[in-house]
Amino acid sequence: MAAARGLTLTASALRSVTPWRRSSRLLAASAGPQTQREASSSSPEAGDGQVHLTDSCVQRLLEITQGSEFLRLEVEGGGCSGFQYRFSLDTVINPDDRVFEQGGARVVVDSDSLAFVKGSQVDFSQELIRSSFQVLNNPQAQTGCSCGSSFSVKL
Repeated sequence: MAAARGLTLTASALRSVTPWRRSSRLLAASAGPQTQREASSSSPEAGDGQVHLTDSCVQRLLEITQGSEFLRLEVEGGGCSGFQYRFSLDTVINPDDRVFEQGGARVVVDSDSLAFVKGSQVDFSQELIRSSFQVLNNPQAQTGCSCGSSFSVKL
């Protein structure tokens, strides 16, 4: 899968890094009618130091987060191409975190991970067999592996 299409995190991988209660809310499809919420998405510009949220990401985060919760995006070493994205729900903002807020939804990225995702979009995709948060249009990614779980960075 090409890096521009995005990388997804499967339910089994997410359960291994976050408590089940939280991961089930990350991945579960909405059972009831979806609430329309005002949100706008920006088109990313390479290397602008920002992480942009799509409308579907904002809407899904507003549905699943409670109180002070937000979506944390981390990049860690691993996978067949060298790096992989990790998503989790969190409530603690650390001193080196950057907060990206849009329409009341928040995505937090630590400074080390931001170097690997700046200029990207975070999206929520819902398909027949899975729903997941994804990183799209990552200008820092050179290639992605065929299974779609990791990426290599531009040097």
